[in-house]
Amino acid sequence: MTDPSLFNTVLVWPIVNALIGIYKILFFIHVPYALGFSIILLTVVIRLILYPLTTSQLKASKKMQEINPHLSRLKEKHKNDAKTLQAETMKLYKEFGVNPVAGCLPLIVQLPIIWGLYTVLDKIVRLGAKDVASSINKIVYFDFLKLSSAWDPNFLGIPLGQNPAGLISKIGPLILIIPLLTFLFQFIQSKMMIPQGKDKDKDKKEKKKDDFASAFQSQSLYIFPVMIGFFSYTFPLGLSLYWNTFTIFGIIQQYLISGWGGLKDIKFLNIK
Repeated sequence: MTDPSLFNTVLVWPIVNALIGIYKILFFIHVPYALGFSIILLTVVIRLILYPLTTSQLKASKKMQEINPHLSRLKEKHKNDAKTLQAETMKLYKEFGVNPVAGCLPLIVQLPIIWGLYTVLDKIVRLGAKDVASSINKIVYFDFLKLSSAWDPNFLGIPLGQNPAGLISKIGPLILIIPLLTFLFQFIQSKMMIPQGKDKDKDKKEKKKDDFASAFQSQSLYIFPVMIGFFSYTFPLGLSLYWNTFTIFGIIQQYLISGWGGLKDIKFLNIK
């Protein structure tokens, strides 16, 4: 954990220190499973810090979704005149006050921080009991953050450094609840990002199969949650704890910005 790379110096080590600071506070006030709750609290803190950027990104995405029908009509009207299509598209963006790259910058800023948090937690949960204190104490900034002993690597009785694939023979099928919940939370967030009724509109309008953006969004609605659920099955449980906290916070933020979105299309949920 002492790699002197710029990425570690700028992002990973500060996040490690923040995690250890939270852990020390929880440990001092005798909170059980302090490491697991430290992961949850650190994830929430990072999401709160990123909240303005994520909000800006979500609002920009919502505006783009609102003008998509207008863009489709322009593409159909000027499909043989690329120059006119470009001019009319820019005119449309200006009319609706949309900046097509407005959602990119916040995402670019967020990604290194999110990756830094993931890297920290991946390193932390994989540390063996003998290595915890010595590894952590080399990179904390202050003496009061140093650990005198290893922490409890379990959360609610489940080892954070192990994965469901390795625990299924010990705990049984109940451990599969974790990857299933990871899949479910990710699916809910993905579905909320799609405007209500979009899938129905697709069927009615019979959009072209070469519409890459629409096809990708439709496929990723199912593929991405399945991938995340599979990763949750094979990755340490500490990472699932982080990802699920991250996703639940994202669901709440998505709801505050855009409402339930495509979840309303699922009839048995009866969301109004």
